[in-house]
Amino acid sequence: MPPVLSQQTIKRPVSFSGVGLHSGNRVNMTLVPAPAGHGIRFRRVDLEARPEIEARIENVVDTQRSTTLGKGSVRIHTVEHVLAALSGCGVDNVVVELDANEPPIADGSAREYVKLIHAAGLQPQDAPRQPYAVNEPLALQMGDTFMHLVPAPEFKISCTSADQAGRYTQFFSLVVTPESWERELAHARTFCFFEEIEFLIKNGLIKGGSLENAVVIRDDAVLTTEPLRYPDEFVRHKMLDIVGDLALLGRPILGHLVAVRPSHAANCELVRQLDARCRRGSVPAFAPPPPARETPAQPPPPHDPVLDACALDISEIMKLIPHRYPFLLVDRIALLENERIVGIKNVTINEPFFQGHFPGHPIFPGVLQLEAIAQVAGVLMRKRFADKPQIAYFMSAEEVKWRKPVLPGDTLVIEVDLVKARGKVGKARGVCKVRGEVVSEAVVTFMLMDA
Repeated sequence: MPPVLSQQTIKRPVSFSGVGLHSGNRVNMTLVPAPAGHGIRFRRVDLEARPEIEARIENVVDTQRSTTLGKGSVRIHTVEHVLAALSGCGVDNVVVELDANEPPIADGSAREYVKLIHAAGLQPQDAPRQPYAVNEPLALQMGDTFMHLVPAPEFKISCTSADQAGRYTQFFSLVVTPESWERELAHARTFCFFEEIEFLIKNGLIKGGSLENAVVIRDDAVLTTEPLRYPDEFVRHKMLDIVGDLALLGRPILGHLVAVRPSHAANCELVRQLDARCRRGSVPAFAPPPPARETPAQPPPPHDPVLDACALDISEIMKLIPHRYPFLLVDRIALLENERIVGIKNVTINEPFFQGHFPGHPIFPGVLQLEAIAQVAGVLMRKRFADKPQIAYFMSAEEVKWRKPVLPGDTLVIEVDLVKARGKVGKARGVCKVRGEVVSEAVVTFMLMDA
């Protein structure tokens, strides 16, 4: 069957009720059609303002035994089975409404969700699907987990699963299409080993768990209310989880994933690395080849003179604020006016925090971008009150948003505008940009104190 080239949603709202795995409470879930480009979002209809969380990797807050999305204080647990069903069936845009903090677990597989999608029907949309074609290998190792993604013309998973003792080692390989997904993976149920149950119960992780929605392995026995649905059901469920977690990229993948003992943590880390590649401008699969040179080449974009300007150099900055290596996060002041200042931070791979944030996937921490805004704002306040030595103390931050990752080699342009200054207390709006695009922003409040 040829691949689906256009985005899809569902034709009508459909609902399903059941028990939540974590809480054991009754949960109602409704799938609602969404417009093209909307993506998959979870909506908490039980909370005031009905907050939504996009099913994107940047919203993953926990991967212990399941994948949890979060934004602020709102959480949605165990999203991987619903995401697997939507992704496997080819649904790009939908709202998942919930009246609790997790979808109903159903029978521990994605079977009931697939039935729900069939009942709703698929609706093609007037917008192209934008798959990500893997154009170079990507390898990842986390403990005993190994994942290797290589170029391929379709989405294929080859997976080996086993417990720490090497029991129930299973292997399965599949080119994933809507037909093969439903036939070979969607019915595989979640499973756990008997010795894990005490920990899960003590930590309140399976209040709704039972043999109705999970397979339990005890020594050489398999405890289940029905025969295994596949002879290798355990590895197939691991592949079901992979399909769900990889949906957090927000676009289909064309590539062959070889996974050994996968986990939610490793699945999500793989998506983070793919997302970073996408943001660096990898060519999507649907893009046509470059045209022949029939038209003159476009001139390069104009150079931003701010990148060359210098109102204060690093020695002058260090006379105004007390920060020093490794916590001085502005290299130069390019523009300095009475109520506006622009700082420059050159991000290099030598930054000490890249050793742990993250190994093999360096990203400039968002909290340090916030700190850079505060430091640049502090320079502005110190220049306004330069009559005697003072220190600008960072007091609060509001309206903080991180929009895109900042990577080694980027030049961070930090623009700060003074919003209010009363006595020695100031409030400023700061924006961090890379190549003209906003990557983070915040409103910060600070106070000058005698040094």
